[in-house]
Amino acid sequence: MTTVTSPKHTKQPDTIAHPNQRLSPMDRYLFDLRGYLVIENAIDSELLERLNSKLDTFINMQPPLTHGDWVGAIQTHTFGGDDGLNLQQIYEAGPDFAQLIDHPSWFGKVLELVGSEHNFDNHHGPLFIDENFASLRGPGQAIGMHSGKAEGAIRTQYRYEHEQFHCAQINVLMALTDIGTGDGGTMLIPGSHKSNLKHPDMDKHAIKQGQNTSGDGLEGAIEVHMNAGDVLVFVDAICHGSARRVNEGLRRVVVYRYGPSWGFFRHPYRPSQELLSRLTDQQRQIVWPHQAIDRIPNRIADYPSPLQEIR
Repeated sequence: MTTVTSPKHTKQPDTIAHPNQRLSPMDRYLFDLRGYLVIENAIDSELLERLNSKLDTFINMQPPLTHGDWVGAIQTHTFGGDDGLNLQQIYEAGPDFAQLIDHPSWFGKVLELVGSEHNFDNHHGPLFIDENFASLRGPGQAIGMHSGKAEGAIRTQYRYEHEQFHCAQINVLMALTDIGTGDGGTMLIPGSHKSNLKHPDMDKHAIKQGQNTSGDGLEGAIEVHMNAGDVLVFVDAICHGSARRVNEGLRRVVVYRYGPSWGFFRHPYRPSQELLSRLTDQQRQIVWPHQAIDRIPNRIADYPSPLQEIR
């Protein structure tokens, strides 16, 4: 049972996932109010097992992976503090991770939250993933708080107009392990996606290069507890981070960030040709919507093709 724990340890039930389910009226209300929702049992047990098995191959590599290492098209990465290890471009890790690109448990909801189905924002495709990674976090590790409407970032903004959501970035955080007390759960400040003011204590808890900050003790913040297979969907404009993990073992999550088709990559990664060749048409549009056109016929002989240049 998924719970969201506040400083008073209250429990709030959330949405039960069904394939291709859209947002219910209550989903819409609570997302507008809080800036997030939780989908229980979004990933079935068989897929969950395969995803974890694949992550085991990275975790067990010798010598152990460190920041900057490449494994094929996947790079290890950190956000600058003691926040664990990220496997960037994790959708390159095989068909099971590619399946997550447009997984029916959340794809319809994300479409509605980005709000690009019926306007020019879908010119290149239904959505765009600008970053995707697996996060592995052990004892003592955390990520500091960041974002919030008060920062004024257009890339992550929250909007609701004419009875439709128009969110520039929706994060889908997938729990591959149970995340309870002491496991370093995601922390959010509900409603901060619409708050005009910076939290007075933000500087104490904010993500900082080379420092081990967390959301622990930040007034108004809640820690989201999830079962393996649950998914947290939130607008990036909400102020978020994590609690510090104190338990043994690793917190394993996968994060895919979605926005409108005109977006571009957060990091200088590009999908491999091998990945693009095995995706469905819809998945390919989401991963690489910015197809170049060739410069032919051309009055200048042997003029270079952008199909080679762009990569």
